[in-house]
Amino acid sequence: MQGTIDFPILTWITFLPILGIIIILLVPSGKDEAGQELSKKIIRWVAAGITFVQLVLAILIYMFYNPAMAGINELASFQFVEKVSWIHASLPMVGDINIEYFLGIDGISVPMVLLTAIICFVAVFPSFGINKAVKGYFAMYLLLDLGMMGVFCALDFFLFYIFWELMLLPMYFLIGIWGGPRKEYAAIKFFIYTLVGSVFMLLVMIGLYHSVGSFNILDMMNASNFKDGSIFGGMGTTIRYVAFMALFIGFAIKVPMFPFHTWLPDAHVEAPTPISVILAGVLLKMGAYGMIRIAFPIFPDAFGYFQTLIAFLGMVSIVYGALCALGQHKVGKRDFKKLIAYSSVSHMGYVILGLSSMRPEGMTGAIFQMFNHGTITAMLFMIVGVIYDRAHTRGLDDFGGLAKKMPVYTGLMAVAFFAAIGLPGMSGFISEVLIFLGSFNSYPILTMISGLSIVLGAAYMLWALQKIFFGAIPEKWQGPWDPTRTKYKTDDINGLELTALLPLAIIIIFLGIYPNPILNLMTGSVNHFIELMKPFVYIGGHLTGM
Repeated sequence: MQGTIDFPILTWITFLPILGIIIILLVPSGKDEAGQELSKKIIRWVAAGITFVQLVLAILIYMFYNPAMAGINELASFQFVEKVSWIHASLPMVGDINIEYFLGIDGISVPMVLLTAIICFVAVFPSFGINKAVKGYFAMYLLLDLGMMGVFCALDFFLFYIFWELMLLPMYFLIGIWGGPRKEYAAIKFFIYTLVGSVFMLLVMIGLYHSVGSFNILDMMNASNFKDGSIFGGMGTTIRYVAFMALFIGFAIKVPMFPFHTWLPDAHVEAPTPISVILAGVLLKMGAYGMIRIAFPIFPDAFGYFQTLIAFLGMVSIVYGALCALGQHKVGKRDFKKLIAYSSVSHMGYVILGLSSMRPEGMTGAIFQMFNHGTITAMLFMIVGVIYDRAHTRGLDDFGGLAKKMPVYTGLMAVAFFAAIGLPGMSGFISEVLIFLGSFNSYPILTMISGLSIVLGAAYMLWALQKIFFGAIPEKWQGPWDPTRTKYKTDDINGLELTALLPLAIIIIFLGIYPNPILNLMTGSVNHFIELMKPFVYIGGHLTGM
């Protein structure tokens, strides 16, 4: 049974950015009475309007989604389903090829759709500071938005793959054209890493099609649909294990988890602020979502075989990312943005640890952590962008005493920092506790090691907070940021920046106090997912379902 909205809302929320791209490309050049380029203003507000409408559609999806119908292994359990034949051909010696335009969402997808809409909307406002090739920038921005949203709605593997690849092109250009001094290197590194993962995914997808006769992801989750004698037919075969690892690596690159993470710090440091926000807020979640939607349920036997290894890699990512962030204390390496980038590696490690537990509380915490990390890290990167726009430096040693100069900015920064630490009352605390509750039952030693890394997180975050906001203000910043007062009318945060940051701060605090609005979405889908995986899951060395 579908949701109660009668029009194709998933198509609208996914492809609405195309309308924005068309309008942006048709905007003529011109100047207003003050001599400012009118086309830039129109383009910026068109992008803001399109992403706002998308956010409204995401809120409607949230409101009309019925968690009681949730599940993962039956078509009826997905809501707002849109399914039509897309590419159909009958070929000699091959037979029918049928690729479907198949969209649908469950309790795992809805938080990601909502997160994507929120982040794409708030990241538009820092983008107003982009003055180079504005038309091209916002066209690429909206195309990136389309690809990300499509990934979270697609239920046909071929369609999923198209959206996955579609995201790659605009991100490459957004970093490579509008990025920092080493933008070409960072963009190429991001492209190559992601493309390698995509090739692995493509090869497995082709094998799955020949094994099932369909690109339908739900069909692939049912072992009875695999043809006898096909490459992936049967259970527990070596080729299935190889295929699972190929998919897992492809998605792990995007998470990114150790040791596939090395593209991330360069991409974050060189990307413009709004693109760093989207990269951390949404793109990293696509990797974990791909594991949940595709790799784990299609190859549950292989997941069971590698389950402990995956949990171990999650723990390593947590500790390694925290140590690398702490390493930004070292003189000569004190880059504010790189510290936040490495903290993302650590916090996404919690997601992998929670998923590997295959327990309801651990998986629910992992998906909730995906949402929370998206809002928290987006806020952190925006905050870095605020100070970089004024000072044109991200060096942690270049600042001090900003609490006196920018009290509102300091307050917002404290919310984001303490949420990242996992302070009770903030959303990050709830998701991390759920992850530890689930993973401790399955992997107590790994969980204890991961839990101790919270101390490392507190160390590097509080150190950065003290370094930037307390002590004496350096002499060069004691005057106004812009002596001519042409750009910054106030030393503190301005209205446009506050518009982007305040909604995220409200979400972080609200979900820290009352997380049920998101948790209730996931419960039914997570339980169905675990039932699907249960015969293949290992806990403490024992197979639970047989």
